[in-house]
Amino acid sequence: MTRRRFLAAGSIATAAFATGCASAPAAVGTGASFKGPVGLQLYSLRALFPRDVPGTVQKVAGYGIKEVELAGTYNFKPEAFRDMLVKAGLDPVSQHVGFDRLEKEPAKVAMEAKALGLRYTGCAAIPHKGAFDAPQASRAAKVLNEAGKVFKDHGLRCFYHCHGFEFRPDSGGTGKMAMDVLIQETDPAMVAFQMDVMWVQFPGQDPAQWLLKYPSRWHLMHLKDLKKGVATGSHSGGTDPNNDVVLGTGQMNWPVILAAAKKSGVRHYFIEDESMDAAEHIPLSLHYLSQVRF
Repeated sequence: MTRRRFLAAGSIATAAFATGCASAPAAVGTGASFKGPVGLQLYSLRALFPRDVPGTVQKVAGYGIKEVELAGTYNFKPEAFRDMLVKAGLDPVSQHVGFDRLEKEPAKVAMEAKALGLRYTGCAAIPHKGAFDAPQASRAAKVLNEAGKVFKDHGLRCFYHCHGFEFRPDSGGTGKMAMDVLIQETDPAMVAFQMDVMWVQFPGQDPAQWLLKYPSRWHLMHLKDLKKGVATGSHSGGTDPNNDVVLGTGQMNWPVILAAAKKSGVRHYFIEDESMDAAEHIPLSLHYLSQVRF
């Protein structure tokens, strides 16, 4: 082959490679603005898992999702459940356990998390008496820090997932909400946070403002929308699960929230839909995320 033909062949190959790369499909749920990665909190399909665990795992993979967050292993041993996920092309990133386990047996939790191949383990509620105030939050922060130390030794990160009741104005005169205390009194090297967008909106707070108030602390996010017309301002930490709707059809200002999440440094996003129609909502929510602009 002459030098001219060699260079021409190389140019054609380069052009073909570039064209192939340009036409490669984007990861599911991502688009021009939202880059993800977006996964699924498996609790969303809690009605299906007890009936058919392997089949439901395949259903999750069928959405095109790659990352998942766990809420139990449905009587499978950690290693077996991880193998099932991995064989389906799913990457187990994080899990939720009870606060009592973080407090009483963090080393055991850490070993289970390692067997599952996780990077994060946390909890989504803190037992409390009456209104969850600053003193109770301070005590909880100590538990999270101690669990975080144990987890760090195992190459894991502890996290706390907000659930709405942490945003009540403190009556003790500190001027801080319990959520402020949890974030300010936990060590960033040991403890991260997961923002459930709905559980910030429901008590009447602005998710974007909280993301920007504590940049780099929110490693994880639950993407969840609240049905239009549902009243906010409640610190109960509970609402009808069927108030969860397809992303983009509810009360959330997703362009503003997702832009703030990107700026704040959120690393993993998980759709969580607790409604009875979650299985049908999930692909519609993924489509919305691929189209949203900010």
